[in-house]
Amino acid sequence: MTQGSINEFVTFQVDGQWLGVPVATVQEVLLAQRMAVVPLAPAEVAGFLNLRGQIVTALDLRTRLDMPGEPRLTDAMNVVVRHDNELFSLLVDDVGDVLAIDADQLEPVPLTLDPAWRAVSCGIVRRDTNLLAVLDVGALLRLDATTTA
Repeated sequence: MTQGSINEFVTFQVDGQWLGVPVATVQEVLLAQRMAVVPLAPAEVAGFLNLRGQIVTALDLRTRLDMPGEPRLTDAMNVVVRHDNELFSLLVDDVGDVLAIDADQLEPVPLTLDPAWRAVSCGIVRRDTNLLAVLDVGALLRLDATTTA
């Protein structure tokens, strides 16, 4: 990101934490969808969605980010992202606005952040009442690099 440039992020919440992904990676946002369970899948994979004939892997962000509480799979919203020409649904509690963030506002990921979160974050934005963690979609989708033991 170049200094002074504006970047847009789709924002959403999981367990009260505001997160964002670049708007260019988001294909669409959907209300709760019916999912097919995937036997023997990693815990982060909640299931598959059928989106107009295309199979979409649904990723439970609460589990992926090792957040407390039970997954809210039946009423979770879906932020559908495209990565490497494949669609993935990020299951989230609530979807916020698209925010235009000046590149100068995007701060580096703090070294004190949990290693699992550092691995999937590319920056932090300070807002009036909270922080927005900007996620690296590619890193988030690498299930082999999930959490530390």
